[in-house]
Amino acid sequence: MHTHWQQHRAQLQRYIARQVQDPDTVEDLLQEVYIKAHTQLHQLRAKGSLSAWLYRIAHNVVMDHYRQQRPHAPLPEELAESPADQPAAAHQQLARCLEPLMDKLPARYSEPLKMAELEGLSQQAIADRLGLSLSGAKSRIQRARTQLRQQLTRCCEVEIEQGNVTAFKPKKENCQDC
Repeated sequence: MHTHWQQHRAQLQRYIARQVQDPDTVEDLLQEVYIKAHTQLHQLRAKGSLSAWLYRIAHNVVMDHYRQQRPHAPLPEELAESPADQPAAAHQQLARCLEPLMDKLPARYSEPLKMAELEGLSQQAIADRLGLSLSGAKSRIQRARTQLRQQLTRCCEVEIEQGNVTAFKPKKENCQDC
């Protein structure tokens, strides 16, 4: 196996040198490739794939090197820090706006939607309570969400980041519903 490693050394060194300019860093990264390859040797499926496997490790090592080198500049002090509870406040303000919008939906849609979103009932429990099939309850909840989304976008501006409401602002001209 040692001869296989040595056969790939020059090729891997050139590969790394094309991406990293400093010769000492190239040698350090090459050593890191061999250390990772040695410790992860059990993951190698077939000897024929050794070359591709080593290049994948080399690529990852180079990417990790550049991630670690990324400069981190401190934020300027004059940059206002956003309060930690701002997203929570926007979420609560939006929640207060949603209930009146839910009330404007037809009862056949608003009831199952309120049960699911406000009461936290499962779709099966909603189906049982309303005397619907499970697929019927799911369908009504989905249609209600679509209609609610349409009403909300008509009267409000909502910013969402990573699945959380970060900002909420009623539109002046169309917001009698909220």
